[in-house]
Amino acid sequence: MALKIAVEKSPTPTLKLVGRLDTDTAPELDSELNKVLASKGIKRLVFDLSGLDYLSSAGIRCFVRARKAIEPGGGTVAIVNPQAGVRKVLDIVKAIPAKGIFASVAELDEYLDAIQQQVRDQ
Repeated sequence: MALKIAVEKSPTPTLKLVGRLDTDTAPELDSELNKVLASKGIKRLVFDLSGLDYLSSAGIRCFVRARKAIEPGGGTVAIVNPQAGVRKVLDIVKAIPAKGIFASVAELDEYLDAIQQQVRDQ
């Protein structure tokens, strides 16, 4: 099965992945990721994995590359809606810290709201 990638650019860039993210399809994600990361001032990036059926180490490298590009500048990379098998892979390899994996977009929004409130309270 191929990988389908839909990119939503605003307000937070979101890459919605459907299919398999493996050695054969990771270059497609890398290409889309390069376009997104070329934009200036990106502080948040979301990967929506609700349609992702399979994740290999090649796919994990894409997530790690995104983290290396965004997090040193104080940004955040988040994963939402991972399927059970994909979440297990993420949990095993710890490519994304547990605090960066969310069961839904609503859960991610709650987390971001809480962080914003903490910053305001300081």
